[in-house]
Amino acid sequence: MNEDPVIRPEAVVGSWSPEGSSAPAVTEEAVIAACCSVYDPEIPVNIYELGLIYAIEIAEDGAVKIEMTLTAPGCPSAQELPEQIRDAVMAIEGVPNCDVDVVWDPPWEPSRMTEDARLSLNMF
Repeated sequence: MNEDPVIRPEAVVGSWSPEGSSAPAVTEEAVIAACCSVYDPEIPVNIYELGLIYAIEIAEDGAVKIEMTLTAPGCPSAQELPEQIRDAVMAIEGVPNCDVDVVWDPPWEPSRMTEDARLSLNMF
């Protein structure tokens, strides 16, 4: 159930040139892997597979912006989940900044979960 995602946060790619190597490029795969490391404390599924991540934007300088939601406005983890996402993404090499915005439109619904998440929760 708490399996590691296939994509690893260290999946960043730098480049080399005669002038020297460049800073690693932050990839969407690395950001997704970081998000997959954060679990809702009430549900044994990571927040990415729950469908709580709505958008990921990566700037040229590696800064990341994430739009996410919660399963309900009264979620007891409303303060800690965005901070956990921010911390996980900031651990990726090359990320200078990460902004996590909680949005409520569109509202979360179970159809946003991946098939694996539905199977884990017996929600067919």
